[in-house]
Amino acid sequence: MILDEIQTGFGRTGKLMAYEYDNDAKPDILVVGKALSGGFMPVSGAFCNDEIMMNIKPGEHGSTYGGNPLAMAVSRAAIKTLVEEGMPENAAKMGEIFRDELGKIKSSIISDRRGRGLFRAIDVNHDSNVDGNDLAYILMKLGLLTKATHTYSLRLAPALVINE
Repeated sequence: MILDEIQTGFGRTGKLMAYEYDNDAKPDILVVGKALSGGFMPVSGAFCNDEIMMNIKPGEHGSTYGGNPLAMAVSRAAIKTLVEEGMPENAAKMGEIFRDELGKIKSSIISDRRGRGLFRAIDVNHDSNVDGNDLAYILMKLGLLTKATHTYSLRLAPALVINE
C-alpha cells in the first residue's frame, strides 16, 4: 500500500501522519514532502518497509531532491522541532476550536465543512453566485489567505503554531 502524505503529513491533521487515524493502516511506501523541511528547503521523500527498500536496485528509483545532505539536515531539525514542540497535538487542539468556529458560520454559500486538525475545507454551494476562487479572492481582500481547490472547495490550513 502506498500512502501520499505530502499535504497531510507532519502534524497538519493533528497526528504526525494522517494515516495514524486508522489503526489498521500500515503503508509499505509513505510519500512525504513540503513540510518535511519545515518549509525551509525543497525536499521530498519516500519511506519504505524493509522488503521494498532492500529490493530497489540502482536506476529503479529517482528523486528530484534526493541525496542533498543540507536538505536532510534541515529536515531532521524540522521534524525534531515539530515533535519536541508538540505541533501535532497543538494542531489537534486548535483544529477542534477551528472546526467548532467554522460550524458557527451560517451562510447559504457554504454547503459543507470538513477536515481534521488544521487541515480544513469549506465547500461552496453550487447554487450560489460564487465558486471557490471567488470566495478565496474575497477572503484575501479581507486579509485571509486560502486556496481554492477544484471548483467549489476552499482549503484552510493555518500554521501549526497557531494559538487561540
